[in-house]
Amino acid sequence: MNRASFHPAAIALGVTLLFALLFAAGASAPANAQAGPTPDVDVSLVLAIDASGSVEDERFELQKRGFAAAFRDPKVLNAIRAGDRRSIAVFMLQWTGPPLQEVMLPWMVISDERSADRVAAIIEAAPRRLMGGGTSLSGAIDYSVRVLASSPYRATKRVIDISGDGSNNLGRPVEQARDEAVRNGIRINGLPILAVEPDLDQYFRQNVIGGPGAFSIPAKSYEQFAQAILRKLVTEISQTDTKPARKESLLAPGPFTNPLAPRPLRSNVTRVRMLEPR
Repeated sequence: MNRASFHPAAIALGVTLLFALLFAAGASAPANAQAGPTPDVDVSLVLAIDASGSVEDERFELQKRGFAAAFRDPKVLNAIRAGDRRSIAVFMLQWTGPPLQEVMLPWMVISDERSADRVAAIIEAAPRRLMGGGTSLSGAIDYSVRVLASSPYRATKRVIDISGDGSNNLGRPVEQARDEAVRNGIRINGLPILAVEPDLDQYFRQNVIGGPGAFSIPAKSYEQFAQAILRKLVTEISQTDTKPARKESLLAPGPFTNPLAPRPLRSNVTRVRMLEPR
């Protein structure tokens, strides 16, 4: 019985045809197979709160309690559930001078009551670690941009929420930091506290906030901070690229529990002495 013999040229031709078929199959794959990744969350939100020298310990605690109360409020959870992904990722830091930032809450996802309460509890328990060192809004923005760049979650929107009671007095101009963040697709919203600088809301509007639909909600005093941050969180979570979504229903008047009852203050603080009084 004669054995079949295969010419080397025939083998080479067969291999070439096989690779050609495989390449053609790959090229004809559905276009959506090459599309970008699906976002994990609707919003990646960095909360940056002021720990400069003008913020006394009691005022710092009022900021913390205001955020904790807001995350436990049903209005915030309703805003989260109204999104396409029904979840947001949150990160919180305290800031003072250009190189001085401390993490209070690492990246965490909120999608239900349990996760919202867990985030609120961590914020309440976070100690103050900075005191003084100037007021660098630009440093807080720059740090927040890096935090967003390293986030483990993909988001439809990336937002920096910065609160403070003073204008930028250290570091590079805050307008430069804002403009760079906006060019990277980040929106910056503000919550100026008018206890020290009564015209700070105008400064925030002109120099700090930026990006499509960016807004600022002032609090006339630290005692009003909790109500202001509740309105602000609901708006920026539900907001589209250009305007708030369903603002009327989400911000409908309702019972508000005052979170500002006195509580023991923590003293684990790094105090920074600099020439600037703020």
